[in-house]
Amino acid sequence: MKFGALISILGAAAMFTACASPTSRFYTLGGGEARPAPSAPASFYFELAPVGMPQQVARNQLVVQTSPAQVRLLEDDRWASLPADEVRRALSADLTQQLGAIDVYNTPHPESVPVYRVKVNVQRFESWPGSQAVIDAVWSVRAAGSSNVLTCRTVAEERVGSGYDALVDGHRKAVRELASAISAGMRSLASLPPALSGATAAPAKGKTGAAAKAAVGPLLPCPSASAPATASAQ
Repeated sequence: MKFGALISILGAAAMFTACASPTSRFYTLGGGEARPAPSAPASFYFELAPVGMPQQVARNQLVVQTSPAQVRLLEDDRWASLPADEVRRALSADLTQQLGAIDVYNTPHPESVPVYRVKVNVQRFESWPGSQAVIDAVWSVRAAGSSNVLTCRTVAEERVGSGYDALVDGHRKAVRELASAISAGMRSLASLPPALSGATAAPAKGKTGAAAKAAVGPLLPCPSASAPATASAQ
C-alpha cells in the first residue's frame, strides 16, 4: 500500500510539472549602449507627449508578423510595459542624449527657456522574427505658444537576426533612428530667429492682436531620412 501510494504521489507530481506554465520572458526598449553627450547641448527643453500606437500591438504580449496579413501573439514573451510606454521612454531618453536637452513633459520648468512640443503617432510597429523590425511614425514639433509646426514621417526598418532578443534590439535601433530625425527637426526650428520659430517668451497678459502672435515662419524641409513635409501655420 505504501509503495502504491508513493507511485501515485510521484505520478501526480510529474503531471503537475508537465502542466506548469513556462516562465515568461519580459523585454524592454530601455537600456542599450551608452553614447557620448552632444558637443553642443541644446538651449531649450522639449515635451514628448504620450505616443500613439496601433491597437493591434497595444498589449503586453509580443505580436509578431507571420505574413503581411497574419500575426501571432507570444504569451510567454512580453513587453515589460505597454509598447506605447516602452517607445515613449526610449524615445525620450534618446532625444535627451542626442540633444543634451531635458524632457519636461508634465514637469514645471522656467518660463524663460524655449520649449518644443513633440507628438508621435506610430502607424506601424511590425516585428518580423529573423528579418526586420519596423517603426513607421508621423511626428510633429511645435514651439510652445507658436502656430508654426513641422510635421514629418519617418520609416525606420532595421534588419534583425534570429531570436526575440535580436528583434527587440532592432526596435531599439529603430527608435534611435526616429529620435535622430526628431532631433534634427527640433534643431531646424531652433535655428530660426525667435520671431519665426515661435520659441519666444509667453506674451504679457492682456496683450492681443498681431503683437501677441508669432510670425509665420518659412517652410522647412523634413530631415533627409524622413518623408517630405513642411513647417506651416495651422
